[in-house]
Amino acid sequence: MQSTQNLHNNEDTADAYRLAFKDPEFLVRPETRGIRFQLELLKPDLIQTEHGIANTVVVFGSARFKSFEQAQSQLEKVRLAHPDLPQSEATRQAQQDLQNAHFYEAARELASLVSHGCKALGPSERLTICTGGGPGIMEAANRGAYEAGAVSVALNISLPHEQAPNPFITPALSFQFHYFALRKMHFAMRAKILIAFPGGFGTLDELFEILTLVQTRKVTATPVLLYGSDYWKKLIDFEWMLESGTISKQDLDCFKYVDSPEEAWQEVKKLLPC
Repeated sequence: MQSTQNLHNNEDTADAYRLAFKDPEFLVRPETRGIRFQLELLKPDLIQTEHGIANTVVVFGSARFKSFEQAQSQLEKVRLAHPDLPQSEATRQAQQDLQNAHFYEAARELASLVSHGCKALGPSERLTICTGGGPGIMEAANRGAYEAGAVSVALNISLPHEQAPNPFITPALSFQFHYFALRKMHFAMRAKILIAFPGGFGTLDELFEILTLVQTRKVTATPVLLYGSDYWKKLIDFEWMLESGTISKQDLDCFKYVDSPEEAWQEVKKLLPC
């Protein structure tokens, strides 16, 4: 019979002898996917509970939007680099970024309003900003909370292009997910209100996940705010869906349009104790 020492020295048996929960190769096998699901559900839940995070304001939106300062600086650089090509693609993109920068600044201001407004409340009543932890609107909301002296939650996702956590997140409340489904579940678990800024496929995915949960009453009625009515009404014709019979009139009550940080804050304040 081989001794334990021999087992450690034998490459063929080393993996088998390793404790299962300390064996990373074992934990990433297809057969252990259910364990990984449970871990991604449990770890963020336990840590948020330990930090007193009970209720969140979830902010969605484009990862591509820049701050006004970043967008203005980029446009100036492009113009200096291509003075003879005022209509170049790089110039057009920089101008678009500058035009969209007001959404970044609005998310930043809104998060600041929420964080300042909830600072004096206890953990069970306080609303904490929660984002996907990446750039753009996510960064803006985490930044607004950071500048207000408040913590915020970041639920990041591992992607091929390596979306890195933005610099304004609270490190102890920054989580990384492999599974989109578990990440979206955590968005919904503590959300008291969701605010969707203009965004692309990811924003739409997250938005309609929540709208479906609200519509089907799988979650407690959760207010959903669509920030930027002009964008959302051009992108999605909910009235046409109603006329086509694919949704009911009461489904239109699942969301509300807002067009300023103050207007959104007034809706958030309805959730706070008087």
